Amino acid sequence: MKKVIVIALTLMLVALNAAPVFAGTGNGAPSGAHYNLNIIGVPKQKTADMTGNNGHRIFVPLQGKVSISLKEGDFQVLDANGTDGKASFQLPNPDPDNDGTTLYSVYARALGKPGGSSTTTPYVVDADGTTWYSTENMVLVRGTGKSSFVNVTKELLYIWADLDGDGDLDRLPLFGDAAYQYFWEYNNNGLKLAQLRFYEVPTTVPADPEL
Repeated sequence: MKKVIVIALTLMLVALNAAPVFAGTGNGAPSGAHYNLNIIGVPKQKTADMTGNNGHRIFVPLQGKVSISLKEGDFQVLDANGTDGKASFQLPNPDPDNDGTTLYSVYARALGKPGGSSTTTPYVVDADGTTWYSTENMVLVRGTGKSSFVNVTKELLYIWADLDGDGDLDRLPLFGDAAYQYFWEYNNNGLKLAQLRFYEVPTTVPADPEL
């Protein structure tokens, strides 16, 4: 009997050790490999041409809005100079089947001098030039003390809008419909650094953003 119990416990330990574990890092984000993107607020406009400058950062004004054009593909910065009001970032389709479970997740935190904040709102532009803003957005506030990552997958990788005019919000993942152009509107209010991390771990997003 004891021999059977020992064998069973041994099999359980083997199964647990074989299972993938995504332990936290203590700062709110998962552990493991990730793509890092820093959105850096600066007081003066940059004059250098940063097209194709894949430096894992985008410069934006300390005060004001920037339209970040989103392109489908491997992670990379296509235009790092957002101080002129426009920038460009490339990232994969997060949910090709729009089943609510993403292929990767986004975690974000605010860093830098306390007191700044930013709001990032996804939006799409259709073939007629009509703009549709998501009802969900990412709000980062730099308070005092330690800054921790939060999961912003629902807020950044989907557009929640009544795209078909039936009165209900539709859930559209980035690049889920080729008829649209995809953007993030980054509205900065003194935040010096917004740090985004993209991890290859799934997040399940409901059909209704209020859930």
